[in-house]
Amino acid sequence: MKKISGKPNEKIFGLLSLDRETLIYRVLPRFLMEILRKYFRLEVEGIENIPKHGAALITPNHSGYSGFDVFVLSHILSRDARRIPRVLAHYFWFLSKTTAIPAKKVGFTEATFENGLSALKKKNLVVIFPEGEHGNFKPSSQMYQLQEFRRGFVRMALLTGSPIIPTVIVGAEETHINLSTLKLTKFLRGLVIPLPLNVIPLPAKWRIKFLEPIHLPYHAEAADDPELVHEIANDVQEKMQAALKKELRKRGSAYL
Repeated sequence: MKKISGKPNEKIFGLLSLDRETLIYRVLPRFLMEILRKYFRLEVEGIENIPKHGAALITPNHSGYSGFDVFVLSHILSRDARRIPRVLAHYFWFLSKTTAIPAKKVGFTEATFENGLSALKKKNLVVIFPEGEHGNFKPSSQMYQLQEFRRGFVRMALLTGSPIIPTVIVGAEETHINLSTLKLTKFLRGLVIPLPLNVIPLPAKWRIKFLEPIHLPYHAEAADDPELVHEIANDVQEKMQAALKKELRKRGSAYL
């Protein structure tokens, strides 16, 4: 009988040899994000503005109640910029072990000033959404209208000398339509609930643009100047709002 020879498929055996944790928190998320990237026909511009090393603050607009923007952005930073970002996420993720463990595995950390400052001091790339939950939970009638920026990110940048990289995401607003918002802050801090029109994501075309880094010409002591911090936050918000309007004019239809 003729002996059949040949090497086994190394990729298949490689996947089989992966431990469960690696498969669940690394391989599977990357696979799903690649599917979403193609589904949304994602375009990325300005990836060269992400520093290859050292601390930096990525400040995107927050849109689409599902939070897809967080995962897609993190995937692009990991894949294209070769940086593993630390994402400052809503504290709801950390209320129980069920959600806290997977959140930490994918690079989320609770959105506190102390956590952001610590990550920057360790020379990490930090993603923070200055609008907070008011950005992605706002009704779609306010689509692409930036909500008031919280100012902690400016103080973080001043105290660590980190550049701010404003980032605009177009498409997430049309992917998940939000009819209205219920604010239940009387019962639990930060409890805001969206009233979605759709659960299955609509095939809107996405575009992520990383704007040029902003290097603040101030010493760390400037973080104690509330007027200056407020002014810088407003300047960043205005810059991002103008960039969003420009991208929307260029895009045309969201679904074509």
